[in-house]
Amino acid sequence: MTAVKTKIADYLTAHRYLRLGTVTGNSTPQVHTVGYVSEDCTVFFITDKKSRKAENIFANPAVAYAADENYDDIMFILGVQMEGTASLVTLETEVLKIFDRMTQKFTGLEQMPPNQDLVIFKIEPDRAYFLDNNVAFGRRHCVKF
Repeated sequence: MTAVKTKIADYLTAHRYLRLGTVTGNSTPQVHTVGYVSEDCTVFFITDKKSRKAENIFANPAVAYAADENYDDIMFILGVQMEGTASLVTLETEVLKIFDRMTQKFTGLEQMPPNQDLVIFKIEPDRAYFLDNNVAFGRRHCVKF
């Protein structure tokens, strides 16, 4: 893994939420906040299969997201901007593994009542940008996957 991909993977591991961009059937962009877990530069999230984000992904799997935090000083912003493809995780062993990781990361998730409509999506990266204003304002390192 390149140094930039390692920075992206480490950043994703250290954070909890991202803002996911999807597109509706009539080409309207929508943004959704989702909690996630990551494996290298791939992220996974749980949602209801009838949610707007799921409906959008089923119609168009191209997505983008940003993961960052609220920095007080603009000169210290770090973050990840990602373009990728979302797909449904269907392999039961992978679903169980990801759900277990989600319950470890997010308090209370294990107490949710059973819901057969919950699904897990995987976002595999196509292109990523690691934002690093510590180097210079507006500095972005681009990598392709």
